[in-house]
Amino acid sequence: MSDAVQVTTETGASPGPPAPAASPGWRAGLRPVRSAGDWFLQRREASVLLVAVALMLYFYTQRPDVFFEHSNLVNIAQATAPTAIVAVGIVLLLINGEIDLSAGVVAALVPFLFYFGVHDYGIPVILSLILSLVIAAGFGFVNGFVRTYFGVPSFVATLGTFFAIRGIMLIISHAYPSPIPEEAKGGFQKWLGQGEWSGLIWALIIVALFHVVLTQTRWGLHTISVGGNPVGATEAGIRASRIKIGNFMIASTLGGFAGLLEAFRINTIDPNIGGGTSLIFNAIAAAVIGGTALAGGSGTVIGALLGALVLAELQNGFNLMQFDQNTIFLITGIAIVVSMVANQYLSRLRRAGRT
Repeated sequence: MSDAVQVTTETGASPGPPAPAASPGWRAGLRPVRSAGDWFLQRREASVLLVAVALMLYFYTQRPDVFFEHSNLVNIAQATAPTAIVAVGIVLLLINGEIDLSAGVVAALVPFLFYFGVHDYGIPVILSLILSLVIAAGFGFVNGFVRTYFGVPSFVATLGTFFAIRGIMLIISHAYPSPIPEEAKGGFQKWLGQGEWSGLIWALIIVALFHVVLTQTRWGLHTISVGGNPVGATEAGIRASRIKIGNFMIASTLGGFAGLLEAFRINTIDPNIGGGTSLIFNAIAAAVIGGTALAGGSGTVIGALLGALVLAELQNGFNLMQFDQNTIFLITGIAIVVSMVANQYLSRLRRAGRT
């Protein structure tokens, strides 16, 4: 027998040379990409962002000579801005489980209040602008007060306010347009709507501001809590009526501001600013397309901006393709329903932990 001692492992096998360290391989390199993809799909804005990009590409392939021209991009931006601004207020209310049908007609009234303040009463331009927006906030306070203290459903309360405000607007304007006051022309008008990109810039500022409010402040937390669990929020000491009234006031103020931007953009104060009900319905559609739940408790203002962009792209793209307006209405309606179905499906996947 050899004098050498045979060393064995616990299983009796002779150990071989040490195995080389396992290489991370190509799968490890994909982990950051996969993580980023999972994070993106978990965002409420993901689906509507993909739709917005897909629509851009589709309409570009249909009209490559026009779609990305400067003038057409300005048209899309100017169509997106007022809808996005009003939709921000609608998102806050939908998260609360409420709705405001009057914000669109407030957009038509406030420019007249601004005009009469400057033209008839000699109020300085900036002060008249502030006062007109304060009155707009007052209409929101009335909506919120009727809803919270009298228990009138917000749909009914704001529908009544819609007709009342429209009546006031038609009476004081005699249903005729008014010019932009001379004192407000020039740089003031340019920065408040007449500039090519000024409306979109204001929309982006407002969306960024209220995204922070909704996600990083106590007001946003209380807004979500009141909409998601009203009883629990009240028992936790949150004044639900105060939160709801405040959000009604925000929605009306944003509606009035959007109306002022539109008046300065078209260089006239028109009773039909907002297209009657079209502005408010577009804003509601933008909020819903963007991922805000109608049942309350969750929502996103960034998604509302993207929803407004989708609606503007549909309108603009099909106009370029020379579709008639009736067909565009049909396609827009189908798009809203499909986006709602997609959002509901993605929400179920998120709750199940699959996205």
